[in-house]
Amino acid sequence: MKITLLSDDAIRLEATPGMLTIEAESESQSFSPFHMMAGGLAVCTYSVLHSWASHAKVGVEDLSVDVRWAFAEDPHRVGSYEVVLHWPSLPAERHTVAKRVAELCAVKQTFSHPPTVTTEIHGGAGHGHGAAA
Repeated sequence: MKITLLSDDAIRLEATPGMLTIEAESESQSFSPFHMMAGGLAVCTYSVLHSWASHAKVGVEDLSVDVRWAFAEDPHRVGSYEVVLHWPSLPAERHTVAKRVAELCAVKQTFSHPPTVTTEIHGGAGHGHGAAA
């Protein structure tokens, strides 16, 4: 698989042989935490679609997944994602089912039902677990 950074707010996932690679369209682009989150959404979406397609006898050789995002403020965060499936060989009568399958991606469901996130600090002389205050 290959993830290509299309811009500061967009990526494309394509199936390629070998290990996962991450490429930028220019040397000035850097892989950000936002690209990483979008990459997780893209890989998850691709994976559930690939699984469904293998059972439904639908080819995925030409499937790619674009993910774009927009920021929101107060606090600064990703406010929305747009997932676009490029799948030229997918028959039109299968589009609705494929969209429903894509909704099953666990990463998308995590965004829909946010988890609790905790932060802890371990380490530092006299400041670890069990240290007296």
